[in-house]
Amino acid sequence: MDDFSPVTLADGELFRRQYDHYPQVHSDNTFTNIVCWNHYAHYHRAFVHGSLLIYSAIDGQVRFRAPIGPDDPGLLEELFALARAESPGGQFFVLEPGARARIAALRPGFVLHPSRDLFEYVYRSSDLADLPGRGYLTIRRQINRFHRNCPSLVEPIGPANIEDVRVFLTRWCLWKDCDSDPVLAAEREAVRFAIAHFAELGLAGLAVRVEGDVAAMTVFERLNAQTALVHFEKGLPDCEGIYKAINQETAIRLRDTAPYINRESDMGVPGLREAKTRYHPDHMVEAWYADVADL
Repeated sequence: MDDFSPVTLADGELFRRQYDHYPQVHSDNTFTNIVCWNHYAHYHRAFVHGSLLIYSAIDGQVRFRAPIGPDDPGLLEELFALARAESPGGQFFVLEPGARARIAALRPGFVLHPSRDLFEYVYRSSDLADLPGRGYLTIRRQINRFHRNCPSLVEPIGPANIEDVRVFLTRWCLWKDCDSDPVLAAEREAVRFAIAHFAELGLAGLAVRVEGDVAAMTVFERLNAQTALVHFEKGLPDCEGIYKAINQETAIRLRDTAPYINRESDMGVPGLREAKTRYHPDHMVEAWYADVADL
């Protein structure tokens, strides 16, 4: 464990350089997600033999991830041994297809279990922007109702409105009663961190104003050459359909530069799974785990 250091904002360039060579497809490995949720997951990283190694420590449980870098069977075996020593009874996560293939080559017949709650939903940007056909009929109706009932203005998030976005987030957390739910409280800190370091993290986003006040916001960035990633999307309940409206507005602005949009996982929440499925994903980004005892 001596090679590992806590992840900080200063590590951004290290992650960006590595991901230029080894593009990611799952949001959990992105630097933005790691640094924004660091208060919750206590991420550590090491750079060994050209590979980026990451582990989290949630409620005292250490969770290692497959190396991000060149094929290195020796390093993978060393990481397995470290996981056995430091995370007995835990799980070892695999968040990209290349790592899964390397593990299969190293350990033929070794069982990796699908982690369905971490599967991520990837949509065609054009589908989310145009909402074509009968499959999106109900969503189109809800957006039309929103525009009739709540005349709105959409603007990019930037220095001129960043304070208004902070005020909105305070209102959103009061409505959701973030203090009563540890997960919501952790998410509040994650999105606050993202807004506080918006430019430094290379983020983009949109704010929707209704009657002059920000009533919804979204934060996104480039994940890889083909895909944008939506990190956060929040809206107030005053105007029905506002979430669907900002979803569409985001896709309209991304469609020319990103054919696909990753909208992350449903975390096993039934209502969220239903909502994400209703938008007809093009494909899923799968996630896998192994029991450390089996490594």
